[in-house]
Amino acid sequence: MFAAVLDTSVLWPSLQRDFLLSLAAEGSYRARWSSAILDELVYHEAKKLIERGAPENEAERAARRLIDQMSGAFDDALVTDWGPLDGTYGLPDPDDEHVVAAAVMGNAEVIVTENLKHFPEAKLPASIRAVPARDFVYDTVQQHLTQACRAVIAICERSGRHGPKLTASGLLTILDERYKMTTTAELLSVAPGLRDALQ
Repeated sequence: MFAAVLDTSVLWPSLQRDFLLSLAAEGSYRARWSSAILDELVYHEAKKLIERGAPENEAERAARRLIDQMSGAFDDALVTDWGPLDGTYGLPDPDDEHVVAAAVMGNAEVIVTENLKHFPEAKLPASIRAVPARDFVYDTVQQHLTQACRAVIAICERSGRHGPKLTASGLLTILDERYKMTTTAELLSVAPGLRDALQ
């Protein structure tokens, strides 16, 4: 199955993370990450919660719980043995080397990231390309439209526990306006698999 390393920058926004992981859960692709990516996500998720008013210890626990949930749901996503390759690619930011190393060891064809300038094509192995979340999602949805519709419905069904209840049309609006996934939202808005949910 096609594999993609999800960089911290695309996992940090909550609903975008949910959509990316829901697509993986439906079998559209295989999600991959490393311990370093998860550690970064814990830091940024806790920081986000603290900025929203959560006490530091509660924010840390919530961030750790998120990682535990991700690891439990995708028990084959963790890439190991990437350490020897860390620091061998000459990236503009050495702190991003571990992401490429994880992609190589995880047999991933894509690094999904919002920091494209940190992953110049000339520095990446020939078999790996870096793409922003909106492009990756569009390509994935286009190729796996039925699974993508199921992912949207699943997100809506799960919503309301810790935030507002989402409708399919509301979710597509957020994907369009917040995450600039306009072409994906347009594609899903006319998908037969969402016809009933969008009425």
